[in-house]
Amino acid sequence: MISLRAAVSVLPCARTFIRISGIRARAGICGAATDAFADKSAPTSGPGNTALMWERTCPRKGHHKTTPEPRHTMRLSRFFTEAPLSLGEHELPEAQAHYISRVLRMTEGDALQLFDGSGQEFRGTLLEVGKKRVHVQLTESFAGQVESGLRIHLGQGLSRGERMDWAIQKATELGVSEITPIVSERCEVRLKDERAEKRQAHWQQIAISACEQCGRSVVPVIHAPMPLAEWIKHTEADLKLVLHPVAEPLTSHDKPASLAFLIGPEGGLNDAEVDQAQAAGFHAARLGPRVLRTETAPVVALSVAQQLWGDF
Repeated sequence: MISLRAAVSVLPCARTFIRISGIRARAGICGAATDAFADKSAPTSGPGNTALMWERTCPRKGHHKTTPEPRHTMRLSRFFTEAPLSLGEHELPEAQAHYISRVLRMTEGDALQLFDGSGQEFRGTLLEVGKKRVHVQLTESFAGQVESGLRIHLGQGLSRGERMDWAIQKATELGVSEITPIVSERCEVRLKDERAEKRQAHWQQIAISACEQCGRSVVPVIHAPMPLAEWIKHTEADLKLVLHPVAEPLTSHDKPASLAFLIGPEGGLNDAEVDQAQAAGFHAARLGPRVLRTETAPVVALSVAQQLWGDF
C-alpha cells in the first residue's frame, strides 16, 4: 500500500484536489496513483460521507479527467424567537444579533428561517446586520412538519451536571412534549429557590437549541423540579409507565395518544417509590435485560415509543 506522502514525492506530474469536510488540500499525485485512494463504489455525498473531487492531469500522456464536485443543498440557518412572528419586518434580540453578525458572519441579503414555538415556520432575508441590531424581512410562512402525533411527558430523575443536560437535549430531539425534573429519595442533586430557577432556565435554553438543530417547530416545556409524589399525583396520560428492570416489556402495551414516562435518578427509584407510582396508575415496564444509565434510559424509552406508537 503506497502512502500519500510517498506518492507525493514520487509522482509529482499531476494535481489532485481532495475536498474533505469543506477543506481543500493539494497534493502532487499522478492520475494513475489516485485510483489507489478513491473508492469509486462509495457514495460521495450524504450525511456522514466525505465528498471527494478528483481533478487529474498527466502531461506525459496528455490525459485530463475531471469528476464534477457533488452539489449540496444549502440548509438555512434557523433561529427561535420568543416574540410572536408574522410576515413583515422584525428586529431580533441582541443575543441573536451578536451570534448572526459576529459568529456566523451573516450579511444583508442572506436567507434565514425563524420559528416562535407556535408550530409555524417563517422564511426571510436579513435587511440590516449590526453588532447589536439585526432586522429581518419575513416573506413566507408554513406549518412545521416534524412534530410527533404522540404526546409524551417525561419525568426525569434529577442527575448531576451534564447528564441532565444531555437527557433533556436528546429527549427534545426525540419529540418529547414536556419534561419535569423529578426529586426522589436517591437524587444526589438538591435545588432550591434561585438556583432551581437558574437551572430551569438553563434546561429550557438547551431544549430551544435542540429544536433549532433538529427542525422542531414546537419547543417542549421544561417544568420546575418537582417532588416525585406530587408529579405522579397530577400527571395525566393515556398510558403512564415507570421504568423498572423487573417488569413487562414496553411492547406489551396498546397504542396510546399520550404517554408519561417516569425515569429514576442515578441511584434509581427505590421499591417504595415504584409501588407509589403504580398505586397512582403507572405501569412498570422494562427496556431489556441490561441496566441503563439515567441519561441513556430516556433516549431508549423515547426511541422505542416513537417506533411503536409515534412517527419513526
